[in-house]
Amino acid sequence: MPQVLIADRMSPLAQKVFEQHGIVAEVRTGLSEDELRKVIGQYDGLVVRSATKVTARVLEAGVPRLKVVGRAGIGVDNVDVEAATRLGVVVMNAPFGNAVTTAEHAIAMMMALARHIPAADRSMRAGKWEKNRFMGMELAGKTLGLIGCGNIGSIVADRAHGLKMKVIVYDPYLSDERARSLGVEKVSFDELLQRADVISLHTPLTPETRNILSREALLRTRPGVRIVNCARGGLVDEQALYDLIRAGHVAGAALDVFAEEPLGESPLRELDEVVLTPHLGASTTEAQEKVAIQIAEQIADFLLYGAVSNAINMPAVSAEEAPRLRPYTKLAEQLGSFAGQLTETGLRRVTITYGGEAAALNTRPLTQIILKGLLAPQLEGVNMVSAPVIARARGIDVATVERENIEGYRTLISVEVETERRERCVAGTLFQGSEPRIVTVDGIPMEARLGEHMLFVRNVDRPGLIGALGTLLGEAGVNIASFHLGRREPGGEALALVEVDQPVGEELLARIRALPHVLQARALRFS
Repeated sequence: MPQVLIADRMSPLAQKVFEQHGIVAEVRTGLSEDELRKVIGQYDGLVVRSATKVTARVLEAGVPRLKVVGRAGIGVDNVDVEAATRLGVVVMNAPFGNAVTTAEHAIAMMMALARHIPAADRSMRAGKWEKNRFMGMELAGKTLGLIGCGNIGSIVADRAHGLKMKVIVYDPYLSDERARSLGVEKVSFDELLQRADVISLHTPLTPETRNILSREALLRTRPGVRIVNCARGGLVDEQALYDLIRAGHVAGAALDVFAEEPLGESPLRELDEVVLTPHLGASTTEAQEKVAIQIAEQIADFLLYGAVSNAINMPAVSAEEAPRLRPYTKLAEQLGSFAGQLTETGLRRVTITYGGEAAALNTRPLTQIILKGLLAPQLEGVNMVSAPVIARARGIDVATVERENIEGYRTLISVEVETERRERCVAGTLFQGSEPRIVTVDGIPMEARLGEHMLFVRNVDRPGLIGALGTLLGEAGVNIASFHLGRREPGGEALALVEVDQPVGEELLARIRALPHVLQARALRFS
């Protein structure tokens, strides 16, 4: 029975969802890094919000049992995704549960900023009546510039249209069609800075977006601009923002997130032109219930059925897709492992072709499984999550091809490998819809089922080899379970795949390689 640790305070509905799926969920909040490291190895999954820092040391202490980390919210800044990927731990978030809540907070912050509501409230509580001091700005007819227009940004755009604002967007990933459907105008970053009366940020924090509103960028904005950030701390240069508000270039800012949280001794606290809230974007009862339920459902589906939703470092696999993919995952694992165990020099290129029914599948996870099989014989600890990263780091060119029409098979997967010495291709199919079979090796047709222990022999097609091979195996006490043969043409190159009940040791392999006409002999193992 899978076990999950809930390490941060969140809605009790998360624990109930796990229990409904038969998963043991234990709540232990406030753990230090050392305390978490001592216990994390007992769990298959870890659920956090923003308080717990899932460092590389925590992840290393969790493997091999720890399989998934779930963030009940959008940002995963507190999770070392790179280390998780390297260690084969899936990282998930819950990007939709708090989208409406965060968008509403951005709109509320924008309106509070435009009408000086927090400063006016403080003035009133001090016994003052400073009506003329708090002259506001009407939002209707103004231009709202959105940096990022994903789930939250698109909701902000919709609400801004209700306020009769014009919405312009800088988002390199926003398609023209999507922009038209949202009723927004796509612009360059420079144009947004020059045109927007209010700029609201809705982008993740990445190396590319860190300090996207730098001092230089803020200086290029139109005088009197207002800045709203309810996305991630670190998107705005806070010192530059303070300086330009003091200088009068920026009219004000509304910030819910900060480069360092909790916010310490910041000069921004001194300014009445700045509205500050303590990271409240997702802080509604509705949002916390939604993200708790969503992340619990996702982790349960992953641990029980292999379904992958909203993963940061792995392709998505729906609960409906998982059963269809299951027999293909076994085939993909065997094909990758087969080619990997026969590879003796560095990989240069891998081409994976999905044909027939396989071409209609979600092939991204199958590709990762094949890469894992290819790399595992040469690299310790590689897994399907880390395999693509390792392949890129080693300069291995990975290509996939999909062909709807193939001859002779309803479904077919082939793996073509180019190494420093040669090229090799192995292809397989599913018999009766679920049983993996190897059908060609280097263009030589054969029909082979792979068992745990296999012997691969490449030879010149000459009489007597099969008998000599059988004699050597018999003398060594190795029993043959099945014997599969294929050849290019009579007297040409031939292959044998022999399933045996016992492992074939190096001494026996040396004797097999010494047989006349044997070109190559390798012992293979499949789980």
